[in-house]
Amino acid sequence: MAADRARTARSFAIILIVHLAVLVLWQVAVDAFHVPKFILPSPLATVQTLGTASYAWGANTLVTAIEILGGFALGAFVGVALAVIFSWAPLLSLVLLPLFVTLNMIPKVALGPLFIVWFSYGIVPNILIAFSICFFPILLTTARGLREVEPDLLDLVKSLRGSRWTLFRKIQLPGSLPYIFSGMKVGAILAVAGAIVGEFIASERGLGYLMIQVQSSLDTPAMVMAVVLLTLLGVALYGLVLALERMFVVGDARQN
Repeated sequence: MAADRARTARSFAIILIVHLAVLVLWQVAVDAFHVPKFILPSPLATVQTLGTASYAWGANTLVTAIEILGGFALGAFVGVALAVIFSWAPLLSLVLLPLFVTLNMIPKVALGPLFIVWFSYGIVPNILIAFSICFFPILLTTARGLREVEPDLLDLVKSLRGSRWTLFRKIQLPGSLPYIFSGMKVGAILAVAGAIVGEFIASERGLGYLMIQVQSSLDTPAMVMAVVLLTLLGVALYGLVLALERMFVVGDARQN
């Protein structure tokens, strides 16, 4: 346990040092080559935009965070639930899964205007765009995990007259957890892209909306700051998924 904690702390320290080194090199390069602010602002100039009240950083970041988290949560719930249903009903999987593959090929940017027509402006259509992008990887990886459970274990539980729920709870779900979290990690990244795509198409609030507004005035520091905040939101969501994976997958493995 102590060795694992020391390894985790060392890894975190290395990651932090690398990120800080990139920031320092960025600042030095901009200052040394006198790069104009509208082309590439320095980290200090970027951070200074947080003091501009008219940008409403807090409110816009909160809106985008709600869209990302809402789309991801909806995608994870629907993706896992459908994968479970498909594992219980192979015929339904044969009928619907190819349809989902086809629908996933539709460019999500093309769906944006339709969502706006159907649901008007606001957070809801952006949540749905984020959901539409992150849902499919979670569905596929979960379905694969449920299929790749060892047949001998399933036959053993069936021979003991275990119910379908017992099979799922004791065998299929624990065996598919690594696949579920793998899909969720991909979905966390895609949810950020989905939310920002929705805000680019049409929105009245959010970091994407703010980026469109400041683009016309070539306020590059504000645009870069919005990108930084988006990145931090994505990292936070990805870290949450990693923490849950460590809790349910790594923790169970250690107990066993």
